[in-house]
Amino acid sequence: MTTQDARGLAMTGADSAAADGFEAALAEFQCYVGNPVGTIEAALQARPGFAMGHVLRGYLYGSSAEAPGLREAGLSLEAAQALPTNAREGLHVAALEALAAGAFDTAVERWETLLVEHPRDILALQIAHLIDFFRGDARNLRDRVARRLHAWTKTDPGYHAMLSMHAFGLEEMGEYDRAEERGRESVGLNARDGWGYHAVAHVMEMRNQPEDGIRWLSSSSAHWSPDSFFDVHNWWHLALYHLELDHLDEVLKLYDGPIRGEHSAVALDLVDAAALLWRVMLRGHDVGGRWREVADGWAPTIADGVYAFSDVHALMAYVGAGDDARIEQQLATLRRSAGSDGDSSNRAMAREVGVPVGEALVAFGRGRYRDVIERLQHLRPVAHRFGGSHAQRDLLDLTLIEAAKRAGDKNLFAALASERGACRPRSPLARRYREAAQAA
Repeated sequence: MTTQDARGLAMTGADSAAADGFEAALAEFQCYVGNPVGTIEAALQARPGFAMGHVLRGYLYGSSAEAPGLREAGLSLEAAQALPTNAREGLHVAALEALAAGAFDTAVERWETLLVEHPRDILALQIAHLIDFFRGDARNLRDRVARRLHAWTKTDPGYHAMLSMHAFGLEEMGEYDRAEERGRESVGLNARDGWGYHAVAHVMEMRNQPEDGIRWLSSSSAHWSPDSFFDVHNWWHLALYHLELDHLDEVLKLYDGPIRGEHSAVALDLVDAAALLWRVMLRGHDVGGRWREVADGWAPTIADGVYAFSDVHALMAYVGAGDDARIEQQLATLRRSAGSDGDSSNRAMAREVGVPVGEALVAFGRGRYRDVIERLQHLRPVAHRFGGSHAQRDLLDLTLIEAAKRAGDKNLFAALASERGACRPRSPLARRYREAAQAA
């Protein structure tokens, strides 16, 4: 039995109802709303021989970058491997195999091979886009999408997601005008596209336009926030704008409300929580018992060693909470990942960036600011190798400049203060750093 998806691609083992379930789950995934896992599982219950249904389920779990998610992705892989597939679907199964093993680089190579032949396979493109983000591959965030645009028209189902993905890639490559245009166009086509709002939010962060960012996200939150599994990250961006403007009360209100009010155990939500508290801490503010709650949220993953970017943010929470036992456990996990065998992409991520960044954060928490400088000063140009966005990795710049200030390194502090002032000339924090450097 074979039918087609909404873009004309053949799907083995699917009837029209299974195809409808696939499209519904894919639409939820594209907007980061609803429950795409539940939607595709319902389709699979009716059609367990639907290979692409198992692939989609595996991708949804595999993109979590968490050990339990990778295990579920492995179960979907086993189911898909036992089923008949066409050539395109076989490439999906091979890519899922790499993803479930944490071999991100191998997975994206397989998706690219697939996309050269099938540029309208938006599922392959979206999952590759997410893994490019996890890998910090800014060029492919932009160009993997650009290489497919010739095969699409504005009336195609899911075209809004093409635009929102391209917008984020353009932003990460510094093409802010085009990124904002694409992002606004994407949400104009589909007001629920959380990735489109996110792309424009990044533009406003990188342009140092916090007032515009507040207006953008606040005025559209009724679209991107309800029933969303991505809303925490957009609330986090809103909090960053307020932090840039020294609105500390508003920052903590957002933190205690939509960012952390539900005590999410999802790694991506915990990343945002730890990163925001660390930024507040760098400014000299006491965040009370908030560190302990986030540290406890990270604790179940302490030995997993799946994704160094997450492990580093867990370490922030342990440092903030002053939890020496967990600090040593998390450092041991990072070092184990760095020395591991096999095809896992996390090995290089941990070795090249995760371990030195983790050691720098621990040194900062213990007041060893010269050690922070030694580890971070020359690491920033390669920090993208362990993933995240420019906005997320700005935390390393903020930690380094604060370490230089506290270490009394007047020349380095002056240099870094000048750098930040040039990048963010209207920033109150950058102005304070410049003034402090001049006074020193």
